[in-house]
Amino acid sequence: MKPFIDLQTQYRNIKDEIITCINEILESSHYILGKNVKAFEEEVKSYLGVVDAIGVASGTDALHLALKALDIGYGDEVITTPFTFFATVEAILYVGAKPVFVDIEEDTYNIDPEKIEEKITPRTKAIIPVHIFGAPADMIKINEIARKYDLKVIEDAAQAFGARIGNKKVGSFGDAGCFSFYPSKNLGCFGDGGMVVTNDMKIAEKIKILRNHGSRGRYLHETIGLNSRLDEIQAGILRIKMKHIEEYNEQRRKKAFLYTKLLSDAVITPKDKDNFYHVYHLYSIRSSKRDKIKETLSNHGIPSVVYYPQPMHLQKALNFLGYKEGDLPVAEAVAGEILSLPMYPELPDEEVYEISQIILRCLQNS
Repeated sequence: MKPFIDLQTQYRNIKDEIITCINEILESSHYILGKNVKAFEEEVKSYLGVVDAIGVASGTDALHLALKALDIGYGDEVITTPFTFFATVEAILYVGAKPVFVDIEEDTYNIDPEKIEEKITPRTKAIIPVHIFGAPADMIKINEIARKYDLKVIEDAAQAFGARIGNKKVGSFGDAGCFSFYPSKNLGCFGDGGMVVTNDMKIAEKIKILRNHGSRGRYLHETIGLNSRLDEIQAGILRIKMKHIEEYNEQRRKKAFLYTKLLSDAVITPKDKDNFYHVYHLYSIRSSKRDKIKETLSNHGIPSVVYYPQPMHLQKALNFLGYKEGDLPVAEAVAGEILSLPMYPELPDEEVYEISQIILRCLQNS
């Protein structure tokens, strides 16, 4: 079976630098909030053009801490998308707030800004757009709505490091931006890791305290926080990969454009909106024959993955929210047809051709 994501090739290309970095950290014996964490935070600040960046233990924690720092809690409502990974919703529930789902755009799979206002109530306190699959959500329209109703905006940019609208990178539009450095992400470490970025120093200071047991100084605790710190080894690895992120993202885009050129007449392919820079964390096609395509690819030793087979509003764990089938028809239709194909910077063009030809033959014969 060929890889869906080939992390080994990327590692081999930077192996010597990684090993040197890890050895230096081991020799220093400084593993928590050390110089690599501080340096990585500075590098991300500069890259994203934000006031501050705070390393945390995971993308899920980034969302959770951002909500806490913005004082979102019991009785509050947070508008978000049903087409996302479960962590987006978990973080809202962790703080005692209620997720309110808004259907998605059919072409980008991101939250539909045109449908947000009808879901706003006096209890609405925030919007969490998700830049799904690496495609930027329409932050211009979302921010206009947020300003109109005095709502906070937390960007879930877990899949979209380096994506941008014009020259402004995602994560820098909202009150806070949240990133995941899970190994398969465009910028991924060798375990779990995350980050909150913000242009508000007060929010940044709250996050720094909350990630460290609610403590600003040693054994002096101002609030109830979490143990959620990006560790030194992961930060060191991320600093090395960060030097290549623009190259990695551009390579993903080249593979995506080739897929689209080969497949756009046979299936629904991702859309690149004008002035929006999609970083293709995943390359996802849509077809009513999705299951047949998936089976055929598997028979040829090629993996594919359904992200996501069931939208959040229909998840068993969220039955208590009272949603039913048919409530969010676009998300439900997309979930029934979506299929993600192999995508990573080092993916050979020949494999893109091979995968595409298998899909085309499958559809011609079905």
